[in-house]
Amino acid sequence: MTLIGMRDPNHREICRRELAVFNMAGSKLVLEGRISIISFISGLGVIIIPLLVKFGSHIDWIFDYLTDVNGKIAIAVYITVINGFLLIIYKGPLYKVAVRACFLGFAFGCGLILSLAETTWTHFGWYMCSLSFFHYSEYLVTAMINPRSLSLDSFLLNHSVEYTAAAIFSWVEFTVEKLMVPEMKQINWLCVVGLLMVLCGDSLRKAAMLTAGSNFNHIVQNEKAQSHVLVTSGVYALFRHPSYVGWFYWSIGTQIMLCNPICILGYTVASWRFFRERIEEEEIFLIHFFGEDYVEYKKKVFTGLPFISGIRMNS
Repeated sequence: MTLIGMRDPNHREICRRELAVFNMAGSKLVLEGRISIISFISGLGVIIIPLLVKFGSHIDWIFDYLTDVNGKIAIAVYITVINGFLLIIYKGPLYKVAVRACFLGFAFGCGLILSLAETTWTHFGWYMCSLSFFHYSEYLVTAMINPRSLSLDSFLLNHSVEYTAAAIFSWVEFTVEKLMVPEMKQINWLCVVGLLMVLCGDSLRKAAMLTAGSNFNHIVQNEKAQSHVLVTSGVYALFRHPSYVGWFYWSIGTQIMLCNPICILGYTVASWRFFRERIEEEEIFLIHFFGEDYVEYKKKVFTGLPFISGIRMNS
């Protein structure tokens, strides 16, 4: 959830209080944020393996070892060794952060390998990069802007059963259709459109998070904190709910990129219904928190999502 609103005359004092709290939470940001970066890069290091194949192919034993089945074994060994090091270095909650960030970095690296390899799975590689970076950047940006709310849930990996089921179904649809109608998955111009939607959607969402700062939270807030202020500048001057707009088009873009006709329709309907209900629920609290200020803002700026106007006001 994002609490948004107008800058009031006391905004400078509120900023001072926010900065003090931020400084107190700084150690958490530095520790968990930096651990996530190191772990993500460690997982991403899996791309070293195909680079060895490319630059060491003239050396017979390297080429033979890192291709075909042996290459897959090498990748499995790499991630196992990295996970072992993380387990030794980090304990308890820090290991949980590290292993998730490492897994996402590993998925991003595998996506890069598929994207750059001479294979018909290129577009699925784009998808892997998009999905893993989305979830990792959710955690990293939260660590930057609102470390007080930072938790393992900030990765959004356990968003909901429905979210997980939808992702798995999209993988199944892609695989089945690729095996049965392979030419369906090679509509390059459509995949590029999906990629652009993914890039723009995720960029908009992260811009919204950075603009809202400590007012942003992944969980809808039912109580107004003293530090909550209304931010109507930046992307919030364009849309009332830019983070939802970004997520909406990002999710649909992933399926357009995969040329998944069933999931394109399913994701569009499911996402639209989810954000319609979410926005209406959230705006009840926003009106309660900010009163007439939010009502006026609501009149001037639309939600950003098609056919979703938010909570209806009694005239």
